[in-house]
Amino acid sequence: MTKQNKARLLEHHYKLMSIKYPSFPQHAIPSKTWSDNSANGLTRCVIDLINYEGYQAERISTQGTYVEGAKIKVGENERQLKGKYIPTQGTKGSADISATIRGRSVKIEIKYGKDRQSDVQREYQESIERAGGIYIIVRNFDEFVEWFDLFIKNN
Repeated sequence: MTKQNKARLLEHHYKLMSIKYPSFPQHAIPSKTWSDNSANGLTRCVIDLINYEGYQAERISTQGTYVEGAKIKVGENERQLKGKYIPTQGTKGSADISATIRGRSVKIEIKYGKDRQSDVQREYQESIERAGGIYIIVRNFDEFVEWFDLFIKNN
């Protein structure tokens, strides 16, 4: 991530905090750090920039959950029953971030390192694009900022 893009996020952060806490001098506002060196870090950077710029973005979780089995007493011993996996109720292949930018639906898939799009994710992308939405794959923050600024300029 370039210094300019980090500074852009930090400037937005200070501006938001000075509005939220008007009696705090800027030097007393805690700093915040961003990094795009992991999928989670990159996701946070993208969401923060979109929200700081006055648009809306949120993380979409499509991960299922594992529920532990009940503990039962068998004589003097306690036994753990086998748990079960409960699949997500969300749409399979959903993008990591759902955003609305300039009134347009934008789905953002974060791919970090060697991570690649699955077949189900490609099908989801096609359905979004058929419906007139925008679907992008983001691999680093600088690439996203370049796309974002161009999108804002042209829409």
